[in-house]
Amino acid sequence: MQQTSVARLYEDNRERLELGWPTEPLGGDAPLERDPPDAAALVGHLNLIHPNRIQVLGRFEDAHFGAAPARERGSLVERLFARHPAAVLFADRLAPLPDVAQRAAAAQVAVLTTPLPSAVAIDRLRRYLAKALAETTTRHGVFMDVLGMGVLISGDSGVGKSELGLELISRGHGLVADDVVEISRLEPNALEGRCPPMLRDYLEVRGLGVLNIRTIFGETAIRPKMTLRLCVHLERPTKSLAPPAERLPLADFSEDILGVTVRKVIVPVAAGRNLAVLLEAAVRDHILKLRGIDSTAEFLARQRAELEGNGNGVALDMRTAGD
Repeated sequence: MQQTSVARLYEDNRERLELGWPTEPLGGDAPLERDPPDAAALVGHLNLIHPNRIQVLGRFEDAHFGAAPARERGSLVERLFARHPAAVLFADRLAPLPDVAQRAAAAQVAVLTTPLPSAVAIDRLRRYLAKALAETTTRHGVFMDVLGMGVLISGDSGVGKSELGLELISRGHGLVADDVVEISRLEPNALEGRCPPMLRDYLEVRGLGVLNIRTIFGETAIRPKMTLRLCVHLERPTKSLAPPAERLPLADFSEDILGVTVRKVIVPVAAGRNLAVLLEAAVRDHILKLRGIDSTAEFLARQRAELEGNGNGVALDMRTAGD
């Protein structure tokens, strides 16, 4: 389970959110988990019915506490800490309420402050936690930006993934990662790919060694991240008795990554084939399919119409026809 802590959140966002820790820094070890079982959300406005792990108090909450009688205010404070929040954040340049600060110290709960409006602070913290707690895996391959689409190129070692990546870069596309690709699920149906910091900007090509793509091709040749939309698997020919790949596959291939289904294209590798052109064509075809245009389905529909319209006509079967 992905997990971070209040102290880590404070350090990572101290400058960006101008966070303060005005009281004694207690509760820094409080965990923030991806799916907390005892909270409806990780961070949000003060909620005593479905409490957040980080309860945010802004001007509205401050006015509500200030207008409440002493006994009711004490009850609100007790309810605030009854579900053991990880931290309490005062936004809108508010100073921590004395009642809340005192109870937080007793409960070993962190009290933070920010001058930002509460809505802005919540939005930024949610985006930070979405990345920090995202479910993550790694894949071996080359991750590219091709025509604005994140493409993961996979295949056996030595099949030519990095060489293909280098050719795509020379054609104006961008490199995200080579060899190791970190993939995170930020949303239920969205995967984001990044490069590990150690390998950033580098591409290893057999015979040439490790190349710094940013230095050779410039800043525009590097992408910090991309949303994964297509997997392209390079398949080298074998001498086995296995049947060859379908000439006209009637069903799309796909790959499951972190519970998200990603379309997959298998490209046979052979001498004389321009893999860069083939991959670009695969990306363009995928873009058309996302727009509801399926070339294979259109061709089969035309073939079917020809057969039904002319009983004596001869329809071309692309699955068995020669070149």
